[in-house]
Order: sequence, then C-alpha cells, then structure tokens
Amino acid sequence: MKASVRQARRPTRDSDGGRAVPRIWRRACYIVLALMLVFAGATAWLIVWPAQGMPSHVDAIIMLAGPGNRLPAAVRLAADGKAPVLVVSQGYLGYGGPCPADSSVPKARVVCFDPNPPDTRGELEFAANLAKRNGWRSVVLVMTPEQDTRARIMMGRCYNGSVYVVTASQPLSQWPYQIAYGWGALLKAVFVARSCLPSRDRAAQARSFQARSFSADASEWAWLSRCDMMVTGSGHGIPSSGSSKAIETSSDGSCGRSIR
Repeated sequence: MKASVRQARRPTRDSDGGRAVPRIWRRACYIVLALMLVFAGATAWLIVWPAQGMPSHVDAIIMLAGPGNRLPAAVRLAADGKAPVLVVSQGYLGYGGPCPADSSVPKARVVCFDPNPPDTRGELEFAANLAKRNGWRSVVLVMTPEQDTRARIMMGRCYNGSVYVVTASQPLSQWPYQIAYGWGALLKAVFVARSCLPSRDRAAQARSFQARSFSADASEWAWLSRCDMMVTGSGHGIPSSGSSKAIETSSDGSCGRSIR
C-alpha cells in the first residue's frame, strides 16, 4: 500500500517529451549569451579600442571632423613636427568648422576644407585625392575611436599609401550613441559605400578649400588640379612652408598669380 502511494506521488513524464521544452530554452539562452559575448568583443575590438599608433614621421596629418578632442590632438601632432602638412576637415555640425591658426602650428602648412558630401566618405576621398596630388606616401588620421575601423577601410580603397590612426578622447556620455552610430556606419562602409567617387565628381568634392591664407571654391579646386602652381618638395597646389602667399585664378581660367 505504501509502495503504491509513493509511486503515485512521483512526477510523471509526458509521452510527447515534456522535458524537451526546458532543454530547448536553455540552448536558446546559451546561443543568445554567446552572441552577446561575440558582439561585445567585436565592439571592443572595432569600436572602443581599435588598433592605433604611428611612426615618428609621416607626410601629412589628416583630422576628420566629429566629436571629441580631435583638433587639439591633431594640432599637438603638427606642433611636435610629426608631419609637414596638417589637413583639417571643417564638416562637423555644418560647414565652416574650426580651422587652426597658423601660429598654433608653426612647423606645418595648414589645409582646411569643407567635405562634399559632408561625411566620412567625402572627407577621406578628398584627403586621398589630395595625397595623390602631392605624392604623400604615408598619412595619419586623427579621429575618435569609433570611426577608426571604417576610416581605415574607406581610406584604403582610395589611397595606396600607408595609413595610421591616432585617436582622440571624447566624453563618456557620448559613447552609447557613438557605439550605435559607429556600428551602423561601419556596416554601411562595408556593404553599401564600397567604392570611391568617380574621378569626374572629385572636382566638386570640396565646397571650400583653404591652405593658410589660400581659399578656393569647388571650381577653383578643379583648376588647382590642372595647374602645377607653387611646386614644393611635397607636391603641387599648397604654398611652401613658411609662405603666406595665396593663389587666385585669372578670368580665363588659366593658372593665376601669387598674391600676399
């Protein structure tokens, strides 16, 4: 009698595998946890702590516009003599962003421009075209970490020289948004924007271009590409170090004259 009562109290197993449901949920949880760990690792590797560093000297420093302490980091590299040219994008929060004063970087020529389109692709394609025109063999990009990986990918498509990256700090409060935005922009760079602008579009790539006291709109930038003015040791189109000369076009579109 007692044996029969104990047997009745034992939990019964359903004939349709009632215990299989919890096992499936456990496997699903393990898979989700593994995916979360992979995503966290990829975020740390590609977005938060990407590889960075540079040699003691490169041909140009290129600062991409965006949040964080980019401009002070780029100016510090130029002031330390890491490169003879500092290229600054002014495309953050609309056109006309900050351009460093000549006095802050006495060891380098300063080139400021407004990218068109006003995004990372427009910035890097303009910079790559400028690098080709001037024969730069190595450049260092200055940006915040979340832009590092996609900038390397996009610059590598348009420029065959060596590309290095130095990242600048940014407030912790901006990181949640920047991680989300960084992933979206990285996926776009990998799967959507997979090529450089056609050469016919590069003339209109910069809305404005400034080298020290030199300024030009898009049509004048196209003229600069045709003219071998102010030839320096690093290439064409940029006033030599220490010069405050400017270049302007003549009415017939030919190479212009130098003015002070």
